[in-house]
Amino acid sequence: MADCFLNGKFLPIEEAHISVLDRGFIFGDGIYEYVPVYAGKPFRLEEHLQRLARCCAEIGLANPYTAAQWRDIIQELIARSGSHNQGIYWQVTRGVAKRDHSFPKDTSPTVFMMSNPLVSPTPQQVSQGVRACTFPDVRWHRCDIKSISLLGNVLAKQHASEQDCAEVVMIRHGKVSEASTSNVFLVKNGRIISPPKDNLILPGITLGAVYDHAKLIGVALDIREVDESELWTCDELWLSSSSKEVLAITTLDDKPVATGKPGPVFQKMHASVRAEIEAMQQHG
Repeated sequence: MADCFLNGKFLPIEEAHISVLDRGFIFGDGIYEYVPVYAGKPFRLEEHLQRLARCCAEIGLANPYTAAQWRDIIQELIARSGSHNQGIYWQVTRGVAKRDHSFPKDTSPTVFMMSNPLVSPTPQQVSQGVRACTFPDVRWHRCDIKSISLLGNVLAKQHASEQDCAEVVMIRHGKVSEASTSNVFLVKNGRIISPPKDNLILPGITLGAVYDHAKLIGVALDIREVDESELWTCDELWLSSSSKEVLAITTLDDKPVATGKPGPVFQKMHASVRAEIEAMQQHG
C-alpha cells in the first residue's frame, strides 16, 4: 500500500480518512498543488511553494507549513514512494466545521498529500502532436487561484475525451484563455504568443518555464490577449503543464494546425525544457 500524508502523519492511503464535514468535501473550499518529480527530484519546487502561499492568501486560508516544512514533507513522501518519476499532489482545505458558507473560527486546515506515477507525453505525442478542440470558458473569474473547485475544468476535459482529444482550448468572450489542465501558446512569424497572466488563467509553473526558455533559445515572446481567430492562422499551437511539459497541438476541431506537424519553434522549446529537466536529474 502506498503511503500518503494526512494532517501530520504518513500512513497507507487506504487508511486515510477525513470527515464528511470537511469544507473541501462540502464546498470545494481549498487549494491544491501538483509538482512533477524526475528521478526523485521535484521540478521547480520553489515556484510551486510560492504559488501555494499566494493561493492560500487569496482565499484567506492560513498556510499550515513554512516552505522548509513543505520541502521536508515532500522529500519524505518521495523517499517513501521511490526514486521513479512521479507526481506529488497535495491540497489544503479550510478544515472540518458545521456547514455554513462563512469561514469557521478556530478550525485547523486539512492537509493531504499523495504520490502517483508521472504520466509524461509519449514519444509519439511529442513527435506528432495531439488533437484538441475548442470549448467555451464559462468558469468563475478567479482562475488564477489553484482551487480544488474544478467542476468547470472537469466538464471541459470530459468534452475533450468525448471528442477523442487530448485537451480543449477554451474561449472566453472571443479570447483564448487556457486549456482544462494546461496553458496555451501560439506561434506566429517565429514569435511565441501567450495570453496574459491575469485572473482568467492559472499561472502555470511550466508556463513560467516557457517564458524563461524563450530567452534561452532567443525567441521573442508576446504576452497579450489572443483573439479566437488567431487559432486558425497561427503557425504553431502548444500546451504546457507540469505533466505535459510542452506539447504541440497539431489538430484543432478536426482541422490541421498549419502543416499539421509540430513546428520548429516547438522543437527548440521542447529540447530546451527537456535539457533543464535532464540537468536537474543529473545534478540535483
